[in-house]
Amino acid sequence: MIGGLFIYNHKGEVLISRVYRDDIGRNAVDAFRVNVIHARQQVRSPVTNIARTSFFHVKRSNIWLAAVTKQNVNAAMVFEFLYKMCDVMTAYFGKISEENIKNNFVLIYELLDEILDFGYPQNSETGALKTFITQQGIKSQTKEEQSQITSQVTGQIGWRREGIKYRRNELFLDVLESVNLLMSPQGQVLSAHVSGRVVMKSYLSGMPECKFGMNDKIVIEKQGKGTADETGKSGKQSIAIDDCTFHQCVRLSKFDSERSISFIPPDGEFELMRYRTTKDIILPFRVIPLVREVGRTKLEVKVVIKSNFKPSLLAQKIEVRIPTPLNTSGVQVICMKGKAKYKASENAIVWKIKRMAGMKESQISAEIELLPTNDKKKWARPPISMNFEVPFAPSGLKVRYLKVFEPKLNYSDHDVIKWVSHALPLLSLQLHSEMSAWPLDAD
Repeated sequence: MIGGLFIYNHKGEVLISRVYRDDIGRNAVDAFRVNVIHARQQVRSPVTNIARTSFFHVKRSNIWLAAVTKQNVNAAMVFEFLYKMCDVMTAYFGKISEENIKNNFVLIYELLDEILDFGYPQNSETGALKTFITQQGIKSQTKEEQSQITSQVTGQIGWRREGIKYRRNELFLDVLESVNLLMSPQGQVLSAHVSGRVVMKSYLSGMPECKFGMNDKIVIEKQGKGTADETGKSGKQSIAIDDCTFHQCVRLSKFDSERSISFIPPDGEFELMRYRTTKDIILPFRVIPLVREVGRTKLEVKVVIKSNFKPSLLAQKIEVRIPTPLNTSGVQVICMKGKAKYKASENAIVWKIKRMAGMKESQISAEIELLPTNDKKKWARPPISMNFEVPFAPSGLKVRYLKVFEPKLNYSDHDVIKWVSHALPLLSLQLHSEMSAWPLDAD
């Protein structure tokens, strides 16, 4: 069935080679390297035919597995074998990488002797193979494991050097969020999610231990906190975070067990975490776009924005980008508040408002002149986007505490000047304006 099996690295060098039939020669190895791995254009098909030889190939990270045959074989069975081979290698030595393959090449040849007989798959079940081949694979250590070992042996931390000193110990924390929103022509929210980042600037002496806490739903429920008083003040007791990623300085084991974010911060600016949430999003603005087509050479556009927060609060640095067709020849703009300008290089009308109070409304109207075109395709109507600053996080995220302790230099939380600005995130909102999201005025 299979004439030969070759495993290549990203350079096209052969790491593992096993030939089962005499009709497969060394030239097959070079043919695959030249025509697939080093091809000028990316090869999309998983089956490549070169000089009456078929190459069935799969790619894992930077490693290519290629099964070679000159016979008319069952393609589905070959791919089933290749995927099974990947699963077996993963079970024995973890991630399929060049380093792991080089470290375990003897084990891989033993596995191939058990799995394939004269090119025919025999036994590819991991549990059964482990009864015959009891040798343990050599696993390469992850960056996190390496840094832990380095820290234990040398006491060094890769992301922070020792001996840092500041006259004033300061710590800055910013919450930056962006909202992605899809609305119907009637203004109903069809889908929305918030992507957020917690960015820090650390100017602390020594090797400080920091702890960061937020109103994560799991933490609140675990601790039994979140009284009616707290809910009333914040407007939101807790937030449900769908997924999050952390900087390498965060101790993931503590987060998994205690949901506590503890870390030794790098010096200067860094991104502590990213998160995403889809539930109970507070939308600061409502955007209502209206488009009316006047023949083939003219468009009338009207965009209304309404602020949906308390009148006592203020949004600042508001910027609305309204896309225009590629064949736009001229634009006349009238806006009630702020300044608006058509930018031909960006194919957009940019509307800027310095500040806007809560529960207010503002609108912009524009007449767009179009050049005649033979293209029958309708304008795709890209999303309207907004950038602004508001004094709250739409996800409802609150910083509950930020603690600092340095045992060697003997300074603690009270000696550090902390600036937490979860109150003024730079927020960007995207209104995805598909055809349904840009309603047409009825004539």
